[in-house]
Amino acid sequence: MSFSWFITFQDVGNPTYQMPEAEEAHLSSIISTTPGLTKGLIYTPWAVDGLHYNDGPSPHLQLQLYFDDIETLESVVGATGHLQQLAEPTAFPSLAGARVTEQAMIARNYPVKKAPSTEHSFCTYLVHYPGPADDLNQWLRHYIDGHTPIMRRFPGIRGVEVCSRIDWCSSLPWVRVDYMQRNKVVFDDADALKAALNSPVMQEMRADSAKSPPFSGGNAHFPMRTVQISGDVG
Repeated sequence: MSFSWFITFQDVGNPTYQMPEAEEAHLSSIISTTPGLTKGLIYTPWAVDGLHYNDGPSPHLQLQLYFDDIETLESVVGATGHLQQLAEPTAFPSLAGARVTEQAMIARNYPVKKAPSTEHSFCTYLVHYPGPADDLNQWLRHYIDGHTPIMRRFPGIRGVEVCSRIDWCSSLPWVRVDYMQRNKVVFDDADALKAALNSPVMQEMRADSAKSPPFSGGNAHFPMRTVQISGDVG
């Protein structure tokens, strides 16, 4: 288990947005030099046709940064923290019109037979549940005990993770969200994702979802191209 910080950029007025190479390089540099970072992931949209869920445009950019403890996470998003660079007005001018949200969570990682290669991009299916649940403890227990073992049986699965909300501090200027859960399944590429979502395992997932304790807010699913950046673990 580790602590994970999410930041999401979405500009509904610019649906075909792609980050310029210079800004992409600057972003990678900031992430890779973050003190105490154990892993950094950069998510961008991956167009995949024919999926069961269609929850609208994927976020233009999402980051997921991992830390071993909450103190380190809160330090780098503090008033003088390293990640204040992300909010500088001149840092990413192409995202000036984007709505930006942030959230810190506990990340639970569930082992699978083979992790994705980090030598190239891979495909992550990001899901979030805004909530609330009528009984969050009951809902989360059902998800962890019932849903995650099924996800680990997807053909071609390369990663399974469930994140749940915590109380946390930040001094960044963005909207804080309080989703009750985020989770993801990871595959080598979009074809592997499609194959998994059209496999018999998906029928098991839907059957288990039908047994879920009551909750509101629905959920959203986004296929994302993922690049992993290793951080400073010293």
